[in-house]
Amino acid sequence: MRSRFFYWLKVYLGFSRKESRGFVLLIPALLVLVFAKVVFKEIRQAKAENFHVQYLGIIDSLESSGITLLNSPFPVFNQQDTITNKSNAKQLENLNRISFSEADSVTLQIVPGIGQSTASRIVKFRENLGGLHSKSQLKEVYGLKPETIDAIWEYFDFSPSIFRKVKINQVEVDELSKHPYFSYSESKVLIAYRKQHGKFQSSEDLKQIKIFRQEWIDKISPYLDFQ
Repeated sequence: MRSRFFYWLKVYLGFSRKESRGFVLLIPALLVLVFAKVVFKEIRQAKAENFHVQYLGIIDSLESSGITLLNSPFPVFNQQDTITNKSNAKQLENLNRISFSEADSVTLQIVPGIGQSTASRIVKFRENLGGLHSKSQLKEVYGLKPETIDAIWEYFDFSPSIFRKVKINQVEVDELSKHPYFSYSESKVLIAYRKQHGKFQSSEDLKQIKIFRQEWIDKISPYLDFQ
């Protein structure tokens, strides 16, 4: 019987003698796993049924005492668990809402979830760009969580504020590539195109460089000075 089983494994599954023996040893382990899964399922089911019986007993006892329940005495879900803690309203009353463009690495730490290192990254990001034109740009700050970004706008006002632009018709490759939105390769292509075709008049001229996507052009346009 054993020889025939090994023969079947070899012919139909292509197992070697060694692989067949390993497969035979594996079968008991698989059976144990399957059996254990069934046993655990039965245990969970029994516990659930027992809990339900106790639950009904408590309900009957409370109702017989004249108590009407509005919620389960054993809630398994608490709505408060899913609510993000909002900033202390009293704390906000004591603060002047200043523009985000004026916030430094010290004042930013008033926001829950922002420590010294995170505040420094935010300020460095804003300063390297030359200001922000959209709230969504904060999503680009490494390690800044969406809920923390939302909290920032509880403490600070936002208005587009770009204080430094790139003079695209004067800048050279090395200087342009220092801007966070320009890689060295992109800078090299832009300057080469300008030298070959003349000065850029507007962001529309950038569309003539076919390798650049419209999304990227829209992203860099607020930071370009075409004078």
